[in-house]
Amino acid sequence: MAEAVFHAPKRKRRVYENYESPFPIPFGQNCGPKKDIRIFHAELINNNVIVRNAEDIEQLYGKGYFGKGILSRSRPNFTISDPKLVAKWKDVKTDMPVITSKKYQRNVEWATELMRRQGQDENTVLRILKDYTKPLEHPCVKRNKEVQLHDELNSEMVSTMAGTAGRENLSVLNGDSGKSDDMEDLSKQADCLQDSGHDPLIASNLNEHVVEVAAPLRHVHCSKQDILLPHCGTQPEDCSQGGSLTCARERGPDDEYVLVEEAVCDVSRSEDAANEDLEQKKRLICRRNPYRISEYLQLSLEEAFFLVYALGCLSIYYEKEPLTIVKLWEVFTTIQPTFRTTYMAYHYFRSKGWVPKAGLKYGTDLLLYRKGPPFYHASYSVIIELVDDRFEGSLRRPFSWKSLAALSRVSVNVSKELMLCYLIKPSSMTDKEMESPECIKRIKVQEVILSRWVSSRERSDQDEL
Repeated sequence: MAEAVFHAPKRKRRVYENYESPFPIPFGQNCGPKKDIRIFHAELINNNVIVRNAEDIEQLYGKGYFGKGILSRSRPNFTISDPKLVAKWKDVKTDMPVITSKKYQRNVEWATELMRRQGQDENTVLRILKDYTKPLEHPCVKRNKEVQLHDELNSEMVSTMAGTAGRENLSVLNGDSGKSDDMEDLSKQADCLQDSGHDPLIASNLNEHVVEVAAPLRHVHCSKQDILLPHCGTQPEDCSQGGSLTCARERGPDDEYVLVEEAVCDVSRSEDAANEDLEQKKRLICRRNPYRISEYLQLSLEEAFFLVYALGCLSIYYEKEPLTIVKLWEVFTTIQPTFRTTYMAYHYFRSKGWVPKAGLKYGTDLLLYRKGPPFYHASYSVIIELVDDRFEGSLRRPFSWKSLAALSRVSVNVSKELMLCYLIKPSSMTDKEMESPECIKRIKVQEVILSRWVSSRERSDQDEL
């Protein structure tokens, strides 16, 4: 068996970001005895490990490229904004999504259908949506010269809805002690307009809505984009009510407020009312989004366990109870019977500095990236096998020469090398020992690079010699 020749990773032509860190923990010079390690929060829902917090998502993916966005190709940067409208209104300094009126109406229809499925009568549905989707007083956005766009944003008053905080997870923006019966009824139904996106968490979210009762919004300053959302009350005493609207980045991936491009008819001033000239003018109107689609970070089981076991920077909860390392090892093995084998290989390659990702699209177990997918193409496609020290045992993927040649050909065509990773366990290791992650310490790894022999290339090499 010849020694494999190392081929340098192929760097991507266009790189749009900077490399931060291999892990989301203090690393290298930043690591010290007094340096606290941040513990990230994840949940095990429907056999998926999900991270909801926006800051945790940014840290986990930005430092080590763990997981992927459930609505994105890789980096969780999903937005409901229309790219053409964003380019059209690029002078408007805001981090609120800009969408078309057609898309907004579709969100209203989805919210209407959801409330109907929850058993609400038609009058209640219409009344709630009418008050919920009223135009808000325009945010004071700024152009490059700090000029406010009073002519391009609508200005109206949002109806005040006050509610009770009877549920454990209520999040009230602004309270009001004097509530009418109608407003109390609206507040009880407001939760059906919150967090109703289609995602892996939909099964658990239906009973855990976070209700946010609309009320006059006070001035809020967002640190990054300098957005000001003034209160919507018409009377000066409205400002006395407590509460404030937090920035979108602090709240998470939800887009509660959106800018909707709508056509407004301007009647030209003319003496002859019969010959009025109606001119369509596009304006951005601030409204509340009745149907929000949230993106979360989904971690593979191997990534999640590595963050818990190897780095100690992640806590995984199931029904609000944290899971121990041994329990996670057991649960993940139940969810994915081959988890122990794939995690051992994942742990090994991560410790070597590679960024392993799922290799399903190329018919392998793992793909190995240098630094991360944004910087380099994957160098190796990895097949993982667990054997004993005599290289015996039941194989996960028994290959024939034909299937192995086909997989090798696929890997070569996508500029990757096919690697067979053998995890060698002692013959004396029992199944009982495999039930604990401590068995990893006794595992040895042997890598075999499989290359296709090309006769014509071999002859040309001989001729050169």
